[in-house]
Order: sequence, then structure tokens, then C-alpha cells
Amino acid sequence: MSLPPHAHDPHHPHDPHHAHIPHERWLSPLSFRYGTEAMRRLWSEVEKRKSWRRVWVALARAQQRLGLVTPEEVADLESHVADIDVAAAERIERDIKHDLVAELRVYASQCPVGGRILHLGATSMDIEDNADVSRIKASLDLIHDSLDALLTLLRDRIIELSSHATMGFTHLQPAEPTTLGYRFAQYANDLLDDAHALDHLLSHLRTKGMKGATGTSAGYVELLGSIEDAHTMERHVMEHLGLRPFDVATQTYPRKQDLTVVNALASLGQSLYRMAYDIRLLQSPVIGELMEPFGKHQVGSSAMPFKQNPVAAENVDSLARQLAALPRVAWDNAAHSHLERTLDDSANRRSLLPEAFLLADAILLRSREIIAGLTVEPAASHRLLATYGVFAATEKVLMEATRLGGDRQALHEVIREHAMVAWPLVKSGQPNPLVDLMTSDPRLTNLLTPDRIRELLDARTHLGDAPQRARAFAARIDSYLAHR
Repeated sequence: MSLPPHAHDPHHPHDPHHAHIPHERWLSPLSFRYGTEAMRRLWSEVEKRKSWRRVWVALARAQQRLGLVTPEEVADLESHVADIDVAAAERIERDIKHDLVAELRVYASQCPVGGRILHLGATSMDIEDNADVSRIKASLDLIHDSLDALLTLLRDRIIELSSHATMGFTHLQPAEPTTLGYRFAQYANDLLDDAHALDHLLSHLRTKGMKGATGTSAGYVELLGSIEDAHTMERHVMEHLGLRPFDVATQTYPRKQDLTVVNALASLGQSLYRMAYDIRLLQSPVIGELMEPFGKHQVGSSAMPFKQNPVAAENVDSLARQLAALPRVAWDNAAHSHLERTLDDSANRRSLLPEAFLLADAILLRSREIIAGLTVEPAASHRLLATYGVFAATEKVLMEATRLGGDRQALHEVIREHAMVAWPLVKSGQPNPLVDLMTSDPRLTNLLTPDRIRELLDARTHLGDAPQRARAFAARIDSYLAHR
């Protein structure tokens, strides 16, 4: 299932679609290297301004229904939503120092019929906040779709490897056997929790609505003549945008929602970080059980031609580490949103939100590539079990010998003696002598035949219910995805 490096990967820097990127000045790697084109476009300057214009159109439509605006004016505005001229807006902004008003002037100049009624009764954040939540909602949908695709890949791996016995590790030391499918079910369990968190977030996402300068709707009440009409106008705008407003807001929607959003993305990043780090550990030749996709012409090291480094998993962990730092900024923005509004959050939100989504987008995409192309080495699993699994399997000998009349405490000491002889030899790289030691000890063979002892010491049969639990969890993923 191995994939060539960056196959079908539109975010890779060598993709021809990115030949136009101006590399003569600093760019964020998220501008061209990491994440998908769909997410980058969603957080582009052009899309932001289109989103503002869609809110202005929604406001004009609602005001038309209330008799303030003509159908011709609305139609004129709608016909120019896509006519973004960033350069013209930037020229105006350099003079007036207000980006939204600069865009408003460009838009109005393009609309000879409807331009005069643009922004009627509104304040800047009536436009910006609703546009931001529209993009947050669309971004969460993209993230959720990508997570669903990863869960599907993991489901397949869990089923495929549900009975693939391997050595389990606790404290990074050999412990008892498990299966690779059951291990992957642990990662999927965390990711399914993240999926539920995204479901909850999407179902509870709110926006400011149309509430004016301090959230009191005073300007709209004055414009329309009644509180009822102001509420009706807000309802019409929200229906057009497909959003739901908070019942109460200041000049902005509560910035605590940004913290909730970024926390959800960081939680997803943590789940992917853990999975990728484990894959890195298991890819080490000392264990050698897994191998992420490595292309035929891929170069692992400029100095060491033989290297096949786990660069994709390292990439996931590097980007997830950056994502984990962003909730602190969102926390401060929420905490320092004093009284009806301060501007503490404005500058950093220009990068905070797109970076959070692009980082999550990038690590999901890379994780999907890893799981889709992951190679499993059965010989490495067998070697681990043969070397270390026999120690864990001694518990089976202890229990059966006790059931046949042996003294549990005395038998425990017998097995411990042999294990203490075997461990130093194993650590020094010699073959594990534990099976031979136990099958030649009359204190054990008086209760169990050597063949039975040898059978019990096969760690591949000491898996408990791991295969069954793995397959049951795969079915749970199926059920979730079927009802999404």
C-alpha cells in the first residue's frame, strides 16, 4: 500500500499550482508547503473580503424585506460579490487606516445602484464576526471530512491487524503481548473522541448576529423603528448566512468561542502527535515493526545514503507541537476582551485562526498518508515475541500449574529464578534460554509436560480479548461514520 512521496499531495511545495508564489519575500510555510489548497483558499485575503460582501448582501436582503432597500439595489450588490480588488482596497487603507471601510468603499464604488445602502446601520464587527464564523464553520467541515477519511483508514487497519500479535510495552519496556490492531484502536479511540468534540462544536457554533456597536442593537432599532423589527432583521440575516447568533454579545461574539475552537483543534493535534510518535518508535530498526511510506527516489539524508528516516511522522509531531501552543493566545484574547470590546485580539486573530486550521489540516493529511501507506513487518513482531513475549507468557504456566495442584508461591519463585538468569542473557544479545530452562526443571515438569510448557510459553496465544475488542471498535467507527 506504499505511496510515493507527496503523491496526490497538492500542498507540496513543488506542486506546479504554486509556481506563482512570490518567493522573493518571506511567506509562511502554511502559504504553500503545509495544508490543502482548499483550506488555504478559505483563509485567503480574497475569500475574507468575499465573506464580508456576503454579509453585506445578507444585511441588504433583510432590509429589503423590511422595506428599506429595493430589489434592484440588492441585485446590484449580489452581482459584484466576486469582484475583489485587494490592491485598490489597500491603497485606500494606507490613507484611512481601516481595512473594512477600505473594502466597503471599493465595493460601493463597484455598485452604482446598490452601493449607497451598503453597511446601513451596521458596525464593523457585525460584518467581520459573522464572516469569521462562516469561515470557521466551513473550516470545521473540512477538518471533519479529513478526520472521517483518517478514521476510515484506521478502521481498515484495525480489522486487518486485529489478530496480528506483537509485544506490548509499558514504561517503554516489554510487558505483555497485544495486537497491532488493538494498538491502532487506541489511536482511533482518541480520534473518535475528537470527532465527537467537532460534532458538538459544530452544533453549538454561534455568531454575533446583527447587534451593533455594543451589542444592544440600538442603531438598528433606531433605523427600523422598533425592537421587533431589529430582531426580525437579525433573524433574516442569520437565515441567509446559515448561522445562529448568540443571545447576548458585545461588539463581538464572545471570544471564548475561539478558545473552544482552537482547543478542539489542539486536542486533535495531540491525538495525531501520539500516534505519529509511536510510529516513529516502532519504525526504529531496533524494533523495526512499522515503516511509513518511503518513495523509490526519496532521499533520507544528505550525508548517509542508507537512511530511511520517519520524516512524515516527524512532520506531524513538529506541526502538532506548534498547534498545541495556540490555545494560549486564544485564552488571552478571551480573558482580555474587556467590557464591551478591546482591540487586543484583532491583530493576532488574523494569523491565529488560519494557522490553527491549516496546521490541523496539514497534520491530518500527513497522517492519512502515513496510515494508508504504512508497511508492517511480521518478522519483527515475531522476533519481539520470541525475545520478550516468553517472559509474559510465564504467567500462563504459573496459573495452569497451580490449577493442577502446585503451590502458587513456590512456583512463582521457580519461574522468577529462571527469568533472572534469562534476562541478562537477552539484554546482552544472546538467544532467550527461558523455554529450555523451564522445560528441563522437574519442579515444573512434575506438573506439566515439556511440550505443554512450550505451548503455554508461545506468547502469540496470550492475547486475551485484544482481537475481539479491536474488531468491535472497528464496528463502532463504522456506526459513527454511517450516522455522520
